[in-house]
Amino acid sequence: MNKRILFFILTFISFSLQAQQKLLSPKDFLGYELGDRFTRHHRVVEYYKHVADALPNVEFYQYGETYEHRPLVYVVVTSPENFQNLEQIRLNNLKKAGMADGAPSADKKAIVWLSYNVHGNEANSTEASMQTLYELSNPQNQKTQEWLKNTVVILDPCLNPDGRDRYANFYNQYGNVPPNGSEDSHEHNEPWPGGRANHYMFDLNRDWAWGTQTETQARLKVYNQWMPHVHVDFHEQGHNHPYFFAPAAEPFHEIISKWQREFQVMIGKNNAKYFDEQGWLYFTKEVFDLYYPSYGDTYPTYSGAIGMTYEQGGQTGITISTKEGDPLTLKDRLTHHHTTGLSTVEITSINYSRVVDEFEKYFRDNLNNPASTYKTYVIKGNNNPDKIDQLAKWMDAHSIKYGYSSAGKATRGFDYQTQTTTNVSVSTDDIVINIYQPKSRFITAVFEPQSKLPDSLTYDVTAWNLMYAYNLKAYALTERINAGKAYESKVADNTTIASKPYAYIFQYQGVKDVAFLSALMQKGIKVRSSLKAFKVNGKDFDRGALIVTRRNNEKVEDFDNTVQSLAKSLDRKIYTSPTGFVESGKDFGSSSVNYVKAPNVALLFGDETSSLSTGEIWYFFEQQLHYPITTLGTDYIKYVALNKYDVLIIPEGRYSSLDEKFLEKISGWVSAGGKLIVIANGLDAFADKKGFALKPYTDDDEKEKAEKKEKDIAKQDALTRYEDADRKEISNFIGGAIYKVTLDNSHPLGFGLPATYYSLKTNELRYGYIENGWNVGVLKGKLKPVQGFAGKYANEKLANSLVFGVEQKGKGNIVYLVDNPMFRCFWEDGKMLLSNAVFLVGQ
Repeated sequence: MNKRILFFILTFISFSLQAQQKLLSPKDFLGYELGDRFTRHHRVVEYYKHVADALPNVEFYQYGETYEHRPLVYVVVTSPENFQNLEQIRLNNLKKAGMADGAPSADKKAIVWLSYNVHGNEANSTEASMQTLYELSNPQNQKTQEWLKNTVVILDPCLNPDGRDRYANFYNQYGNVPPNGSEDSHEHNEPWPGGRANHYMFDLNRDWAWGTQTETQARLKVYNQWMPHVHVDFHEQGHNHPYFFAPAAEPFHEIISKWQREFQVMIGKNNAKYFDEQGWLYFTKEVFDLYYPSYGDTYPTYSGAIGMTYEQGGQTGITISTKEGDPLTLKDRLTHHHTTGLSTVEITSINYSRVVDEFEKYFRDNLNNPASTYKTYVIKGNNNPDKIDQLAKWMDAHSIKYGYSSAGKATRGFDYQTQTTTNVSVSTDDIVINIYQPKSRFITAVFEPQSKLPDSLTYDVTAWNLMYAYNLKAYALTERINAGKAYESKVADNTTIASKPYAYIFQYQGVKDVAFLSALMQKGIKVRSSLKAFKVNGKDFDRGALIVTRRNNEKVEDFDNTVQSLAKSLDRKIYTSPTGFVESGKDFGSSSVNYVKAPNVALLFGDETSSLSTGEIWYFFEQQLHYPITTLGTDYIKYVALNKYDVLIIPEGRYSSLDEKFLEKISGWVSAGGKLIVIANGLDAFADKKGFALKPYTDDDEKEKAEKKEKDIAKQDALTRYEDADRKEISNFIGGAIYKVTLDNSHPLGFGLPATYYSLKTNELRYGYIENGWNVGVLKGKLKPVQGFAGKYANEKLANSLVFGVEQKGKGNIVYLVDNPMFRCFWEDGKMLLSNAVFLVGQ
């Protein structure tokens, strides 16, 4: 007998005997049956460590930490033979994808990644993960051990530990004994904000592409180090829905390959086999589509995997009664997820050779013959360098290749600013991203000018283009242009700074400039901002430029070093002037150069607010601006002395408790000098209310015309067939589309932004122009989105309407933001709008 074979036989026998003695089931380890209670995250981590410690073919990794300092972990399990070559398997897979140097070997090992509990209160999947890990790693389970001979399985037990523990702690505290199946019971009704989101109340399942959150950033690193062939994202939906598994619903993005579609069906049929045996209900090809690129199914799909969402009915405690009157238990739910998890590994193992071959073909096509119309994306080098640098870091996180153009070239291409095909001059200072690379299809999904939408009934927003999010001068070309020199971040040259100048001056053009303003304020440094463009010491400065004069800062200890150190730490270019007498514009002592008082900012927080909108603002202030913000609970804000605060932000929400008396209090606070900022559907509480200028229509004539139009539409649709109801409804719906907004950037709300703002509109709210106020951002004339779907009637309704406005009221101001500029915190120019509203408006 071959010595190598004998060695492996003896090793396996020894390994099996040791495992029998050491490996504990979840029940034996935890001391209770899975399904009896919700396991807190630290105990789940302990069980994963136990399995890895017990078995030599299971490896435990910590890949990050949450905002609340819980570990992010995963394990890798495969056969003992594969485990000896695990690093070679990983690297060989990256070579097949073109993401590592060298030619891949002929060895074929499928890689399946199972992701659990990205939504914290969809909590059964973490429980299921422990049972799945046990069955996959148990040497006595002959089926799973056979699968692992050609398959590597990665299990991440909880993508959102903070949210899950928030839910588990709630349920373990308030669950009835015995569990109560009535949906009316408190145990089935979480308090705000619920356990769905992470610490900053972000929906992590919509953050894969944008990578704003620390959990996502950590996960993207390890995901792109493995590049699995199959990825499953486990979820729960309403308890009256049966189980959903692949194949997904239409629309599929056109860049999804034929094989990806085909294998979804194969996986679905294998899942169905097990569900049919048990008589469990399920559905496929409905609701959950593969379009928006930032989900746990689409991001892997656009990265070459078979990406899928599995949705178990439940999203509730230990047991609940369904509409049929049947109990749906935690044990039922975790068993269903456990079953589909193993079924997915099984069908992948059975087809491992083709899975690997098709994966390699996917990337070979990406590298050699990408199918998309646009082959190269050009970002002009004269864009704001901070925006280019921010986008470059984003591309690095996704392993996207880019660089300076290898040569100058005259060509034609799609202009993102004009939405036309025009002449393009590409220079060696421009950044080029061509799609002849591993992440080809993901690049197409996030940058292409128009994504084809086979079906307008979608699950999420239909537009997200980062060229518009960053408002870049950029082009899409149908020809290939290669990158030459690697991109280098431009570092501000501050080698020569005048000694003790009259004033320090800083451009105000982006979010990093706002973060610098924040840093100055927190050091007690008094800052001014110019309402007009000016020129001094031979340098032009636009509106909003920050001016730090020696005057009024005499009490700042080590003033010059403090200003310069802060500027260098945030890579801000330092300009100086020996005089306050400008060459053009207004002098530094002019009333057009305002002192920017450091505001005391409050954020409405709690019941009735949208937790997502609230979290976006909270995160932005704490993690990006590093500026203090006070969260005021909706349950007690009526009793708060508002005069302690300069700014109050009302996020999206449904505010039934903001009654007439409290609105009167807010109105008086604004008149006395406060600043109120209201976002999106939060405006409903203030529209048409005494003391506020916001109205759905500018005048009665406009209102009458709109009401007549609505009546005509209602008559027209009166005979709509029942089966066509959804189709009819989307005529009034905006599925997350990008609109071109005319922006008055001479107003402080528009400082640092161009005269055109691209707004990601996620609502159909319509308000008329403000009389006796500033209509800073407006939609004019006949409308259609720049990108994405919007219903015909929704477009007609929004013609000549307000998007961003400012009402001056007494000594204070109200800022109305009809579109949420902070949506999911990836719209870079939107962050600038909110910053201006907080720091510059009314100064």
